[in-house]
Amino acid sequence: MTQVLVVDDDLTVRDVVRRYLERGGHRVALADNGEDALRWIADNDPDLVVLDLMLPGIDGLEVCRRLRRRSAVPVVMLTALGEEENRIAGLELGADDYVTKPFSPKELALRVASVLRRAQAPPPRVEPRVVVDGELELDVAGHRAVLRGTELALTTREFDLLLFLMSHPGEAYTREALLDKVWGWDFGDQSTVTVHVRRLREKIETRPEKPSRIVTVWGVGYRYDRRA
Repeated sequence: MTQVLVVDDDLTVRDVVRRYLERGGHRVALADNGEDALRWIADNDPDLVVLDLMLPGIDGLEVCRRLRRRSAVPVVMLTALGEEENRIAGLELGADDYVTKPFSPKELALRVASVLRRAQAPPPRVEPRVVVDGELELDVAGHRAVLRGTELALTTREFDLLLFLMSHPGEAYTREALLDKVWGWDFGDQSTVTVHVRRLREKIETRPEKPSRIVTVWGVGYRYDRRA
């Protein structure tokens, strides 16, 4: 049985989310502030965290930042309708998905189940290989990216996205298609792709504002252009 921690300072929200997740077969723990949440996570190693961004004391973004320094536990954020900047910031910090308040508890339960399926799926068997484009190399088996001899600090999702694009050079993909092929999502906010593309450009492009590798195809999405 999976263990889920729900972090929200609203008692009603915590109770409703707990009941829906328990109906889905999860064990649920509760916290109403960031400090208690971080202590509980350190002691209990949950399978997923449902994290409200607006918390007293340490807010949800800071909780996510500190959590990502020591753990890859999946995070589903809860955000208010008008908090687009915070949602993007949360995704950049490594959150896996988000649900906007006011939300359907059933939708949240479905998203939690979807994120857990992806996180717990056995990794596919990877044959040792290296994908090379000029000075950019991806060691697939070792899950390492190197540019001009320097290893890049890529998140798992950034590596997966870069590998997919480099493996299909010259082909344009919509953000919806990338969500499906890289994230395995059949629903979700397409701005997730935009955020990850921007982060990748900052790490692999000489001039991120004028990318030459991951280029924008207006009206479609993105395409990887080989340099070699």
